[in-house]
Amino acid sequence: MRRDEFMMDDPAEIEAFMHQASFGFLGTVGEDGIPRVTPLNFVYANQAFYFHGSRMGEKMEHLRRTSAVCFTVADEYSLIPSYYSDPVLACPATAYFKSVTAVGEAVLVDDLEEKALAMEALMRKLQPEGGYATIDAQDPKYAKRLKGVAVIKLVPHRLSAKFKFGQNLTPERLESIAQALESRDQEQDRETAKLMRKYFTGSH
Repeated sequence: MRRDEFMMDDPAEIEAFMHQASFGFLGTVGEDGIPRVTPLNFVYANQAFYFHGSRMGEKMEHLRRTSAVCFTVADEYSLIPSYYSDPVLACPATAYFKSVTAVGEAVLVDDLEEKALAMEALMRKLQPEGGYATIDAQDPKYAKRLKGVAVIKLVPHRLSAKFKFGQNLTPERLESIAQALESRDQEQDRETAKLMRKYFTGSH
């Protein structure tokens, strides 16, 4: 069942997450009707998702048959043990995370300028320290490579986001779990506690 309290509708929060994340899962359907999920790097630019890869392979065969796809990005922040809430029952065990799912039409980009912009944006995301020549469609070093690489563009028809950080809890229970995470202090625990307090909107 959908939990509305976890749905995120702030465009700035959603876009910030998509710029932060670098990995997602592209869902396509084969000729036999069997779905396939492909993990890949992506960049979000100009209200579109861009992916790159070979012009050959199962993923590209699927896209040539039907351009309808879904794409999901997710990041798990912290696992929440059951004993943070109940000393006996397993039921309260959960995980806090952010996720975005886009549905739309995937198209192959042919324009070299758009390819260059997408690939440069991806490089800035994956290699922010630089150390490479800027990708320019007019640069002879890149022209042939840009023609050869497949760049896929997905403009979402529908986009939904779920940020689960204990918004369904009472203030007292939320604060108790946040403090427990800060004490545990594993990877992202302090950030999780910070986001729990940020996204909490009231008493339950």
